[in-house]
Amino acid sequence: MNVFYLLFFFIIGLFFGSFFCCVGLRLAKGISFVKGHSKCDCCQHELKAKDLVPVFSYLYLRGKCRYCHKKISSLSIFIELFTALLFALSYYSFGFSLDLVLALLLVSMAMIIFSSDLTYLIIPDEVIIFFSITLVIVQFLRLGFGEGLLALVSGIVFFLFMFFLMKLGNHLFKKESLGGGDVKLAFIIGLVLDPFLCLVTIFLASLIALPISLYLLFKNKEHVIPFGPFILIGFFIIFFSKVTTSEIFTFFSSAYLI
Repeated sequence: MNVFYLLFFFIIGLFFGSFFCCVGLRLAKGISFVKGHSKCDCCQHELKAKDLVPVFSYLYLRGKCRYCHKKISSLSIFIELFTALLFALSYYSFGFSLDLVLALLLVSMAMIIFSSDLTYLIIPDEVIIFFSITLVIVQFLRLGFGEGLLALVSGIVFFLFMFFLMKLGNHLFKKESLGGGDVKLAFIIGLVLDPFLCLVTIFLASLIALPISLYLLFKNKEHVIPFGPFILIGFFIIFFSKVTTSEIFTFFSSAYLI
């Protein structure tokens, strides 16, 4: 039965991933994702249902538009597959519980942000606002009023910390050092993790981003690289590993004694 549910979450993850990619790209361009049909970015031909089957359509068409034969961005298949994998991982990690609801919401938010930030260097405010409100409600349901309130305070504190870092970086480097969307995203990270794990998340994000940033800088001479996706990767490493602050301190204490 567990295999059936894993397969179920993987399959619905594929379809939701396609939807999240659409939402992220449309919101970043200020286009409604509710109205209108999907179109090819190159020829603007309206896409049919057979052109929008997750993963399969991309592979069948060999990554090209059926109508103009121009190359299609691989972002869609990336988002579809990762959403599917993370949906399945969410069920595997938490089963049917409020923790699963929390995980699915976080994955959904992350995939929308991946789509918009990787393409347009934008994290839409609508995404942050919607998921902030929804996740606050889920946290109060999961944790109760007392711990839910602490989670809310943690989110506010981490938001203020990242806001301070942004202002400090802007002052020192005389240019934008951290995007406003990344700072707002920090509220959600703090809402789920305790303050120490939030700092570990930023450390991991920076560690992962550094070699990739250097490579892109050397190859494309890019000076602006989205940090939001790296924050989310670091966050999911902490979130799905279920590591706690006490476990980290215990590990380093043991290593120091050895």
